[in-house]
Parts: sequence; structure tokens; C-alpha cells
Amino acid sequence: MKHICKVTVIDKKLHSELQKKYLADPESGMCPCFHVGDEFIFERADGKDDFWHFGRDREPKFPCAEAWDCISRYIYTALQGGSIMHGWTNDDRIMIACCNDGTRPVIFKIERIDVPENDEDRQWLASHDFCIKKEDAYTGA
Repeated sequence: MKHICKVTVIDKKLHSELQKKYLADPESGMCPCFHVGDEFIFERADGKDDFWHFGRDREPKFPCAEAWDCISRYIYTALQGGSIMHGWTNDDRIMIACCNDGTRPVIFKIERIDVPENDEDRQWLASHDFCIKKEDAYTGA
């Protein structure tokens, strides 16, 4: 089975009180690198390896190394067919994560997309339930 990872910017936050208190430029504002709705598709198959070969001059163009550092582990896991964050989200194929900019974080939805390559893959996908119920959720406690 082939696995693709789709990263979508689902929200951006601004903590102006923290910027005023701690930043050299207290009027820095929202993150300029990402926009809500931006999508990035990563693949690792058929000689293509977006995980190791991405950047500003290649596709997919991922504009921030700090954000990449925060979410790349989830992308790598998804590309290997792993459970991105088992028991945390209501679907094992999805993770919600953010960059580490505490004054203007960007929030990402990271999705593992399973692409069946044969009948066996299709049957496995049809028989598997990726949903996690509340009673089975990981709470960190």
C-alpha cells in the first residue's frame, strides 16, 4: 500500500500581548509564511521522496524550517503507514499539531492518505476501522 501525507493549515493565532511583552518587534503580527487553507502533499514512492527533498526551490514548497521541525515526525510516520498519534485524535490517520512560535502559532492538520495498490490493500482498508472512541482515547494521564 502506498501512503501520502497531506498537510493543511487550518488556523493561525496571534498573541499580541505576548509579542508586546517579549518580542524585539512588538508589532510582529501574524505568521507571514502560511495562510489558512494552504495545502502541502508529501509522497515517498516510485523514486519520489518529498520528505527528504523539499524546500523553497522544490515541490512541495514548505516555507518555514521551524514549523517543519515541529511537524516533520508526523509526516514521516504517515508516509510509512503508521498511526500518526494513536488514541489521541478520533481517527488514527489524522494529527492536529502546531509550530512552536508561541506568539503566532500556525495550526496544521496532518493526514495519512492510504492508496491501495491491489485487491488485498483494498480489502484491508475496507475492513479496518480507524476511529477512536472516547473511552479508548489517550489523555496523557
